[in-house]
Amino acid sequence: MPEYGRIIQNLVERCKELSTKEERSEMAVAIVDFMGQRNPQLRDEENYKHKLWDHLFILSNYDLDVDAPYPFPTIEELQEKPKRMEYPKLQGDFKFYGKSILQLIDKAIELEAGDEKDALIQVIANNMKKSYNVYNKEHVQDEVIFRHLKDLSENRLDLTGIDSLEKSKIYYATNRNNKTGGKSSTNQNNQNKRRNFQHNKNRK
Repeated sequence: MPEYGRIIQNLVERCKELSTKEERSEMAVAIVDFMGQRNPQLRDEENYKHKLWDHLFILSNYDLDVDAPYPFPTIEELQEKPKRMEYPKLQGDFKFYGKSILQLIDKAIELEAGDEKDALIQVIANNMKKSYNVYNKEHVQDEVIFRHLKDLSENRLDLTGIDSLEKSKIYYATNRNNKTGGKSSTNQNNQNKRRNFQHNKNRK
């Protein structure tokens, strides 16, 4: 561990030579404090004191008889390879969909077959299409969304029964509400303009 330098290594070797365990333990505490001063960046890490004691044991070549506040690791534990981490599903073509889509997909998979499940699947697909278009700034074909949905759900959600999202009930309901809301807003603005015009005219 070259980051600690020759001085600390010499101190560790001197600590091992002390005759009593009490003296070795006292010197080990002082060495750990000195190690922390030489490497202040470790203070930002979780359980940094524990790591310093582990480093001390490594510097002693796994041969240090002291009273430590933490159990020393064995050589086998330190040489053990970490467990392989699984890559998240949202990689490559899927990274822009977000974790909320995965949560909705899991929820849809849990539902029993029926109208509620069909509606949720179509909601998921429509949101996937919006996310795709926003991120890639291009129009995506519905069959691409259907394929991505099958991949993310591990073939448990399938929308190949409809030709396109434009023919789904969710699409029509959403767009009909948007159009109705837009017309209502426009009519309200026109009425306000007429009222203001008439009010100003009467004042004159």
